[in-house]
Amino acid sequence: MVAEGEEAPDFELQSHDGETIKLSNYRGRWVVLYFFPKAFTSGCTRETQEFVRLWNEFEKLGVVVFGISTDSVSTQKKFAEKYGVKFKLLSDSEGMVSQAYGVLRPTGTAERVTFIINPEGKVAKVIRRVKPEEHPVRALEFLKQSA
Repeated sequence: MVAEGEEAPDFELQSHDGETIKLSNYRGRWVVLYFFPKAFTSGCTRETQEFVRLWNEFEKLGVVVFGISTDSVSTQKKFAEKYGVKFKLLSDSEGMVSQAYGVLRPTGTAERVTFIINPEGKVAKVIRRVKPEEHPVRALEFLKQSA
């Protein structure tokens, strides 16, 4: 797993709205990457709903939020529409990005881990082993002190 202080692996993935997202294009900004196992499951739904609820606070800090799972673009699109997601959900259907970050499980889904990337492109914080809905809260707490 990519550790705090390490360079965040760059990637290019398609978002739920069809845009191609390249992580290195967001250098100079704080970025939250939250990996989640599967859209529409209870934990992933609670986690995403909490990110949606706190979205304005992330936006006020100038933070970019991306949700990543191995679900298809069409599944991500349905998930985003159902829960009013205002940030980008990215499809890592090949699992390459999950693998690069060290969060790909043997099942082919991503482990639930949140990475906070600083403006220099380094991992500033890794959040794991907390309840799904705590990921956004802890990320926001860290960013309020750091961003």
